[in-house]
Amino acid sequence: MPQIKRTKEIKIRLTEEEHQALLERMEGNQLATWIRKTALSQKIAKPYKNADPKLLGSLGRIGGNLNQLAKQANILDKDTDKLRVFAQLAVIREQLNEVLSRHDS
Repeated sequence: MPQIKRTKEIKIRLTEEEHQALLERMEGNQLATWIRKTALSQKIAKPYKNADPKLLGSLGRIGGNLNQLAKQANILDKDTDKLRVFAQLAVIREQLNEVLSRHDS
């Protein structure tokens, strides 16, 4: 196996406790090799995904409308009317979840 020539150097400062923690976690017998292997093998997760601003705006308006519907449903007198409204709200929620799942990739 050919020798890899590494020409770049990174210098970090650690406390004694940080250094000891790395030594305790280290696999193998060379700290630099373990740090390189660990850092380079990790997949970096994006903290958030870019979203279509129009989609976000629409979802915000829909959410506001749903809150108004839920508030009105809570002041209805008949339980059957309330159940009917809440059933429709559940259908809308499922449809929204479907739309969001399509945009979550």
